[in-house]
Amino acid sequence: MKKVIILALALVASASLYTAAAASKKKAKKQKAPVVMPVQLNNGSDTLSYVAGMSVTNGLVPYLVQQKGIDTTYMADFVRGMKELFDAGTDPKMKAYAAGLEIASQLRDRMLPGMKRDFTDTPDSIIDAVVFRGFTDALLNDTTLFKQDAAESLFKTLQQTNKEAKIEKLWGPNRDAGKKFLAENAKKEGVVTLPSGLQYKVLVKGEGEIPQVSEKVFVNYEGRLVDGTVFDASSKHGSKPSEFRPNQVIKGWTEALTMMPVGSKWQLYIPYELGYGEQEAGTIKPFSTLIFDVELVGIDKPKPEEPVVEEKPSKKAKKSKK
Repeated sequence: MKKVIILALALVASASLYTAAAASKKKAKKQKAPVVMPVQLNNGSDTLSYVAGMSVTNGLVPYLVQQKGIDTTYMADFVRGMKELFDAGTDPKMKAYAAGLEIASQLRDRMLPGMKRDFTDTPDSIIDAVVFRGFTDALLNDTTLFKQDAAESLFKTLQQTNKEAKIEKLWGPNRDAGKKFLAENAKKEGVVTLPSGLQYKVLVKGEGEIPQVSEKVFVNYEGRLVDGTVFDASSKHGSKPSEFRPNQVIKGWTEALTMMPVGSKWQLYIPYELGYGEQEAGTIKPFSTLIFDVELVGIDKPKPEEPVVEEKPSKKAKKSKK
């Protein structure tokens, strides 16, 4: 007895169109009911093939929704696109066309948003249609305006120029405030300026050992911006001093800690080049000059290993002679 199963196939190309009246109301026209086509499973191979097709779709719809942003209202259109490509077999034109759709999606959804973010708050901006034209002209070897190498070189130059302008606009005032602070601070009594640009003032003079760059130290500290805002302190992380090695922190700290005797308390004035540089770190803006009160409490010195004394066996442990 032949097994007959009815399969609803979506052949609804017209269902994705809008009527003029619906468009004016900005409402999409509902899809027409799909044409119902009978599918006959005449033998074991038919049945195997049919259930195989159904089985491999497990999880596909959630993937299309979450990863591809597909509206399930238009699943019939998705199926129509699949059918066109599937029916084309190995046709090279359809293969190229399908690849074009895929690359266009990547350009629109991944590359363009990234470019736009890079050029936000810059003198120039990214225009989608013009990017697409440059993209396709390169693929079609149209060198009317630029050759490939020249275009790449100019793009890098414009990237750098716009980046510098963006930095100047967003963080220039913060950088300049830090430089002004350091220039005025260098004139104050007791402030020492090192060749690196690091400044420090001794608040308490210690008499202990000076740590090596790889030795663990115990430190109490408080960090502030030049406007007085406290952004971090060892007291925020518990009642005990913080533990780390001088080579695990910013350059300004590394330099200072490897000069401080245990028991010292210094005030450090760190230019942005010896701090977090152009990076944003929590509440610390790019190009920030930092001020730290640092107390070096101690150094974690490993205890010397005690020599192992080999014990002689006692007389009782010796075997008795018979």
